[in-house]
Amino acid sequence: MTVITRFAPAPTGRLHVGNIRTALHNWLWARRHGGRFILRLDDTDRERSSEASAQGIRDDLAWLGLVPDEEHRQSDRFHRYEEALERLRAIGRVYPAYETAQELDLKRKVLLGRAKPPVYDRAALELSDAERERLEGEGRRPHWRFKLDHSAPIEWTDLIRGHQHIDPSLLSDPVVRREDGSWLYMLPSAVDDIDLAVTHVVRGEDHVTNTALQIQMFEALSAAPPAFAHEALLVGSEGKLSKRLGSLGIEGMQEAGIEPIALLAKLARIGTSLPVEPVASLKPLTQTFDFVSFGRAPARFDMDELAGLNARIVHQLPFEAVADRLPSGMTAEAWEVIRPNLKSVGEAADWWHIVEGPVEANAGDQDREFLQAAAEEAERLDWSSAPWSALTTALKASTGRTGKALFLPLRRALTGRESGPEMAALLPLIGREGSIKRLRAAAA
Repeated sequence: MTVITRFAPAPTGRLHVGNIRTALHNWLWARRHGGRFILRLDDTDRERSSEASAQGIRDDLAWLGLVPDEEHRQSDRFHRYEEALERLRAIGRVYPAYETAQELDLKRKVLLGRAKPPVYDRAALELSDAERERLEGEGRRPHWRFKLDHSAPIEWTDLIRGHQHIDPSLLSDPVVRREDGSWLYMLPSAVDDIDLAVTHVVRGEDHVTNTALQIQMFEALSAAPPAFAHEALLVGSEGKLSKRLGSLGIEGMQEAGIEPIALLAKLARIGTSLPVEPVASLKPLTQTFDFVSFGRAPARFDMDELAGLNARIVHQLPFEAVADRLPSGMTAEAWEVIRPNLKSVGEAADWWHIVEGPVEANAGDQDREFLQAAAEEAERLDWSSAPWSALTTALKASTGRTGKALFLPLRRALTGRESGPEMAALLPLIGREGSIKRLRAAAA
């Protein structure tokens, strides 16, 4: 069997942390098994869907490196949904209902007031042909419901949650088509999964009830349901469902300097028994991806932890991987020196500015004479080998300074900062003339 997974976002906006995780896990499962990963744009909502959002989703997946093997749009497949609806109507598995939204809301409130579950009462099934004609004569158009089979429980073995058992009599017959003829999620999704031969559906645990309903739709359409894996939902660092996670998208990640592989490494492992580790590619994530490692507890997503992981990955990136994002003139040698102090690649520009200068550094009165001596010593040095060691050794001997009193004034004068890359590596990048000029300026 060829493993086929699908990622099915509605093209109403850019990707965010939640659906990036869904896309990634579908991609990893397909790639691990040598299968196919499908992008399916669920654009049945014509008012909210847009081509700009569809392109944004493609761009986001490309930035992440999750390139689909094929793409489909639900708006191209309305004829298949019509055919499925007619087939279900012929066997009595869909029926028209005429209640208005206000009438349905009143029914739900009455049931809740009686401490009963707000399950649709199937009143539409009791209507006679004459009553239907009267309602339609009054201008009412029906919505269509899928008729659930109450004769047996709905059961399946979930790849994460294990054995699932749901009583269909406790569920409302789902609406599959609205009064205006537009489609809801349930039936088109099942039809697409059948037609595209999807073998595994990986999604959040908030879809468990939808899965129960869709399993009956697959069976009614004489198709075997795919395997299902329902993941625990993401929560924020404070331990509660975080609204902020819903809006934490690709654009925000890019602005924060997050590397795609850092985000993927985080989302591939949180909520599993495997450690989150800095990786250089998707290969190790693919090789170890397995639903048996997933837990049932909510998966905690923390931006501070992601930033820390991002820094660890940046510290491993070779010059060739970042050269096109570095400031003009920055060399591989400079990248090796500056890289250990970066949280993101974008910060390299700040340090390259420090290398090229000018920098502002005002020394205290107690350090001016010392820095003047340092400038004079720097002029006498042999800069061909280890100038920082030679400079500090000479100053220690001539001034008696040691430790912080020796090193900190020099770092401030030369970089304008109190911390950063090792000065032994940074000083040759600044160079002889630039170093002497900075020391004299700070001593003035």
